[in-house]
Amino acid sequence: MSAELQAAVRELEQAARELRAPDVDTARAAELVDRCAEVAAEIGKQLDRAARDAERDLPATGQERLL
Repeated sequence: MSAELQAAVRELEQAARELRAPDVDTARAAELVDRCAEVAAEIGKQLDRAARDAERDLPATGQERLL
């Protein structure tokens, strides 16, 4: 897992802890939910990019790999 992905996961975990707190303010909860959506979208972009990169490294369908 990349450092960026690990940081995003930590941020989401922290937001989840704050959202579970019984005294979380409604406005703060809304901010956290918005931030979680932003982080999740960024994670999705990174994973899509990684999948495209991995796919590009594969040989084309129907072509054999020479050893």
